[in-house]
Amino acid sequence: MTELVHLGIIADGNRRWARERGLPTIEGHRKGLKSIEELVAAANTAGIKYLTFYVFSTENWGRSSDEVSYIMKLAEAKIASYAEKLAKNNCRMVILGSKNKISPKLMSSIEKAEKMTEKCDGLTVCFCFNYGGEQEIADAATIANKVDGEITPETIRKHLYHPEIPDIDLVVRTSGEERISGFMLWRASYAEFLFIKKYFPEMGKEDIKEILKEFEKRNRRFGK
Repeated sequence: MTELVHLGIIADGNRRWARERGLPTIEGHRKGLKSIEELVAAANTAGIKYLTFYVFSTENWGRSSDEVSYIMKLAEAKIASYAEKLAKNNCRMVILGSKNKISPKLMSSIEKAEKMTEKCDGLTVCFCFNYGGEQEIADAATIANKVDGEITPETIRKHLYHPEIPDIDLVVRTSGEERISGFMLWRASYAEFLFIKKYFPEMGKEDIKEILKEFEKRNRRFGK
């Protein structure tokens, strides 16, 4: 049986969840944070080593200014306290994404959160924030060209955001959408995929059990 080491989740459907309940879209994002906490706790208990959430893409800046502003303020308000909670549970926090457009205040909070949890050796929780898969590869290639000269797959890999993070074994997307939307294009090249109809705010600890059961059924051949 293949072990599920790195689980990636495209956290989709926050806004639709809220709209269908007659709530402001920001309530969907707030409820989504609770789902993240539940999923992290369950993944930690299950022995998963890496759990990555796709929470804000480089394309999401195109949403309404009110929504983007709320998401940024929510991140600023919650990142430090959540990092403390993770540290108490021996979990590490990592943020993958571009620094472009991120406010100095939020960037400082991100750096402090990563520093606070850097020595934790349990579950690593990654947040793809201001992230684009194509941009990550372009950034890695730019650095590789300056530092290494010749560009090979190996040089690209070692210059990805947080290159110590391994390839993804399984990508889960919520809300019934069946596309990758630029999520971890390099690390997901041989990932399995699972599409779930429920919205992300509806996800909870029991879903981790179901995801693990589904992964056990998969026969991974890696092109062989």
